[in-house]
Amino acid sequence: MAPTTVKTLTYLQQEKTLESSFVRDEDERPKVAYNHFSTEVPVISLAGLDEVHGRRVQICQNIVEACENWGIFQVVDHGVDAKLISDMTRLARDFFALPPEEKLRFDMSGGKKGGFIVSSHLQGEAVKDWREIVTYFSYPVRERDYSRWPDVPEGWKAVTEEYSEKLMGLACKLLEVLSEAMGLEKDALTKACVDMDQKVVVNYYPKCPQPDLTLGLKRHTDPGTITLLLQDQVGGLQATRDNGKTWITVQPVQGAFVVNLGDHGHYLSNGRFKNADHQAVVNSNTSRLSIATFQNPAPNATVYPLKIREGEKPVLEEPITFAEMYRRKMSTDIELARMKKLAKEKKLGLDLEKENQLKELEKPKLDAKPLNEILA
Repeated sequence: MAPTTVKTLTYLQQEKTLESSFVRDEDERPKVAYNHFSTEVPVISLAGLDEVHGRRVQICQNIVEACENWGIFQVVDHGVDAKLISDMTRLARDFFALPPEEKLRFDMSGGKKGGFIVSSHLQGEAVKDWREIVTYFSYPVRERDYSRWPDVPEGWKAVTEEYSEKLMGLACKLLEVLSEAMGLEKDALTKACVDMDQKVVVNYYPKCPQPDLTLGLKRHTDPGTITLLLQDQVGGLQATRDNGKTWITVQPVQGAFVVNLGDHGHYLSNGRFKNADHQAVVNSNTSRLSIATFQNPAPNATVYPLKIREGEKPVLEEPITFAEMYRRKMSTDIELARMKKLAKEKKLGLDLEKENQLKELEKPKLDAKPLNEILA
């Protein structure tokens, strides 16, 4: 087996059992099937959003309710061309179908900004996510590093550039709605981002030999302002709004974007709008593709509620930069993973000690009489 093959899931998906580095603790494993769909997350048509009166009022109300209840909703009639979506999806699938050595030409391990990598969640975590990704940073435009964008399949650059531009426009429209809902100028949330960053992450979740033991992407909230996710019809995006007690699998809707509100959006609204708590599961029947477009504030943007309603307290003690907010979030997540690992090791140690004690009790004593003497 060539050494490059081990680094991708192309080889591992052929195994009958899951490699231990992907096995999650029992409390983190999927509780709902990837295709047990729920319609609880609202699907909102944006047709008529640009009308100052009429439909716009109702659309805004629907979006606000979704953000208050879930922090997640789906949009259709969003104005992004169906052919562009189809081209983007086709090119993404073609990329992941490339031989491992071709994908690894864009290897982003070792701190490179953009490219291809397996798993990629948090550094220092023991358990990997069952996914491959290719990612590129598209805004601010002046900071684009095209050397980190794949040059295959043919047409990738032109299509991904157009896709990035259209999704930036859609994200800003949605932020306008949320700004108005907070009683602010419609560009308030966009301005709070200072110079909006955009990162596009194309996720590929191959078939998995033991999907019940792992996750495609572990439970998390997005750190940024708002995320637009394009998913195929397979299913696997799951959400919770009761801190993980119950989960739902979001119903895939052809051509729709799933909109997730992130931590930054949550803090700017003083907690009024929820940051979507979600994860991705995998399956053994078919691969799944999703494309996440993260709209984030500039690193130096201030994170603090833009408006605090009467009788409310601010959800943050003091204003901090987005870079500092992100650093704290990552540090907390890594520390929680470390503590959980230690607790697990300690429990294993205690269980082993208990097992040894039981074995000692089960051992025949040296001075015990033979069975025939006892029965005599």
